[in-house]
Amino acid sequence: MIMTYSRYAVAFCAVLCWPLAASATDAPQGRASVAGDRLPATASAIERLRVFFQGARAIQADFQQTLTDSKGREVQQASGMLVMQRPGKFRWDYKTPYHQVIASDGKEITIYDKDLEQATIKPLSHVLGSTPAALLSGDQPLEENFNITQARPRDGLDWVELTPKQSDSGFERIRLGFNQSDLRAMEMLDSFGQITELRFTNLTYDAAPDPSRFVFTPPVGTDILRESAPENSPAHQK
Repeated sequence: MIMTYSRYAVAFCAVLCWPLAASATDAPQGRASVAGDRLPATASAIERLRVFFQGARAIQADFQQTLTDSKGREVQQASGMLVMQRPGKFRWDYKTPYHQVIASDGKEITIYDKDLEQATIKPLSHVLGSTPAALLSGDQPLEENFNITQARPRDGLDWVELTPKQSDSGFERIRLGFNQSDLRAMEMLDSFGQITELRFTNLTYDAAPDPSRFVFTPPVGTDILRESAPENSPAHQK
């Protein structure tokens, strides 16, 4: 049983974008704002970006996700809740249109689809590979991996654009939208012309999320597709 393209696209886009909100070093527990407390209202989006990455160690948020094809047609909408902690721990709980869980304990990532009764488990490094998301999850300055430019304000947000310096990243650009306080939107244009947009609400910061939230055990009877080697040779097990 194989996950359909539309269902997998929802999960895959989430995996690619997680480090944008998790790649940082320190954060006050339970705070609803990082950048807003440390920057003046006149600060540029680039300044907000840098402060955000320096101050957001772990976050929780609700999200709305929209996938648009190369012709500007809306392909799918999704929504749910996420929690992330650096390095490499995250969980996306999709509530609509399908119930999916994407969880990583920092070593392996599990993508679970309740309706299909299927779970895919892979090494985290295998999934992220050389994508912009993988580069953002490290400790290197963003400027080493991306060209960063100020974009035009839109939708009441100040935007910054990150263009990957590696030509094989799979993404043409990533845009981040900030309000007076924090990150509120993310847009990713892939090499196929598709745009994934995420809008964040109820964003809070927690220095120490419960570790059990990043561990997901598929229910008994789930069809499990496990990849343990980088040669992309999955093996089924029950």
